[in-house]
Parts: sequence; C-alpha cells; structure tokens
Amino acid sequence: MSLPAENPRVRVDLAGRSYDILIGRHLLAEAGRHLAPLLPRRRVLVVTDENVAGRHLPALMTSLAATGIPAASLTLPAGEKTKSWPFLEQVVERILCEKLERGDAVIALGGGVIGDLTGFASAIARRGMKFVQIPTTLLAQSDSSVGGKTGINSPAGKNLVGAFHQPILVLCDTGVLDTLPIREMRAGYAEVVKYGLIDRPDFFEWLEAGAWRGLFSGGPEREEAVRVACAAKAAIVARDEHETGDRALLNLGHTFGHALEAITHYDSARLVHGEAVAIGMAMAHRFSVVAGLCSGQDATRVERHLAAVGLPTELSAIPGWNATPNAMIEAMRQDKKVSQGSLTFILTRGIGQSFIARGVEEAPIRAFLEAESRRG
Repeated sequence: MSLPAENPRVRVDLAGRSYDILIGRHLLAEAGRHLAPLLPRRRVLVVTDENVAGRHLPALMTSLAATGIPAASLTLPAGEKTKSWPFLEQVVERILCEKLERGDAVIALGGGVIGDLTGFASAIARRGMKFVQIPTTLLAQSDSSVGGKTGINSPAGKNLVGAFHQPILVLCDTGVLDTLPIREMRAGYAEVVKYGLIDRPDFFEWLEAGAWRGLFSGGPEREEAVRVACAAKAAIVARDEHETGDRALLNLGHTFGHALEAITHYDSARLVHGEAVAIGMAMAHRFSVVAGLCSGQDATRVERHLAAVGLPTELSAIPGWNATPNAMIEAMRQDKKVSQGSLTFILTRGIGQSFIARGVEEAPIRAFLEAESRRG
C-alpha cells in the first residue's frame, strides 16, 4: 500500500446529506476556517469531556474566535457512563439555554462517547440541528465519528436508544492522538484492524507487516490507516445508511463485545469498548472455526496480531470475569441485530471474508461459550 498525499479527504456520499472527512495534522487549529462556509449563522456549542478540555478545547475555541464564530462550551465527565439519559438531558438543555437555532451547530470534541451523545442531542434538539464531529481518539477518528449513528446506553444494553443523524463535517486531527494514552490507542486500533478483517485483507496484511507501529508512533501510516478505515466505512454507509443490509458487517466482534461491556457495567477500569471488540473479533473467528467456516490458521493469525499490539483476545483477560454462558446469551439477546428473537453474528470464512449470519441457534453458541470460559 502506498501512502497518501498530506491532509487526505474522504467523501461520504448520501443524497442530500453528503459530507467530507478531513484527515491530517493541525486541523484543530484550522477548524474555524473549515467550518465557516458551512455555518451561515456561525453560532456553536462545543461539547467535550474533562480529559479532552484541558488539552484541546482552548485551541478549538481560539480557532473559532479567529473566524468570527461565537462559541460556548460544555464540559462533561469522561467515561462510558456519560453516555446516558442524565447527560443527554444536560446537553439538550444547554443547547436550548444558549438559544441555538436550527441553523446553528453543535460540535462534538472528544471520543466515541462524546460523539455519540452529542450527535443524539443534536438530532432531537429543535427536531434536528447541524452537528460537527471533531474526534480526538483513534477509535472515533477511524470509526464512530463516521456514518451518523448516535445514541446512548441503557441498563438493558449498549446503544439501544438513539437516532441516525449525519454530521455536516468530520475533522480528524491525527496530531491530537500524540497525547492519547497507550491503552486508548490500542483500543482504537481494534476498530482500525476490523476493516481489514471485514473485506480488505490487503489492509490487514499491511498493518500486520508493521504499519501498525507507524500508526502508533505518529508516522505517515497513521493518516493512511485512518483514511482507509474512513473510506471503507463511507462506502458501506453510502450503500446502507440505516443498517438494513450489509452495514451490519461493521459490527464484526460487536455482538460478543457489547455483551461483555454490558456484563461489566461499562466499567472502563475493567474493559473499554475497543478491548471488548478485540475479544469479540477473536471469538468470532474462533466460533467460525468451530462452525467449519474458517481455518484455524486464520483465527490464530488474528489472535496473534491482536496480542502483538497489546489487545486482549480471551474472556480470562477481563479482570474479575466470572459471567456464565447464560448471562452472556441473555446480554446478546439485547443486541440491535436480533431479529424475531434469533441471534445474528458477523462470522468469517477467512481474513477479509466476513459475512452476516442470521438465525444462529443458541445451542452451538452456548457450547462455544462454555469452552471459551475454560480458555486461559
């Protein structure tokens, strides 16, 4: 794979709702210039979290002020538990308190939690407002900021309340990832490598061959990895915006992973989203082997790569894990892909050959989970 020119641009083509994803360093300082043509009224509310505010909010506010965009800000607690009803209400009420109108915009400055929460608030405030994503984590830049999925978690499960609401622009400043803790970089990488495992084996091979190290260290591989991930997602979203078909492929590893998050009560000290996805992808490959779909060699190759990066691949890696197969199946029944009570998984015939498996019976899943509980 060759590396792209500086500051690549990916287009998300949707009828009447198309937008650009800009990728490169120093974009945060240029945010006002990129936003001004898209905001006739030029009034915004920036929503961020306590971890991001101290590092990146001043640069964004300075950039907005320099281009004459009046901006207020709201800083929320960091962590998955912020993606909930009380904080959704807080964001919506702040939008209304600031007297923002439909022509104004709400900006999400943060990771997937802030992006999902802020996007949902902008979807329902005044029946829909403009929304901008400025993702500050690798996970958000490569995955969650693109495609218009917004929402919050429920005690019943992850992302069960939400709406499809596309942003008008996504700014991926890859330089901000320099300040990201290594655990968060690894967690984000799970969503990056996912695109190779879905249908881009050449991308997986490129990462596996060592490009992942350049991504982590801030080399040109970082921009290329984010670009490929965004382009892959944009292509799927353009075909299936509301997940009625093959957009479900983007959930490789997520049926298992979301269940793990729900069972651990979204406790980031034990498990963060990308770690859950990594375990889920490894499990999806192992189950595909058990089902006679995938070679054991491919499953082992995936596990070894995830482990080399520093990601967990087994249930035993979760601190204090003691959930039963019954508890996992019950959690998976709340997955959004469940149809008429039947479980849906993203399985694989090999690296880059994932497919949607509907109506998977519980008996083989239960047997597999019992075996998984004994691993490690």
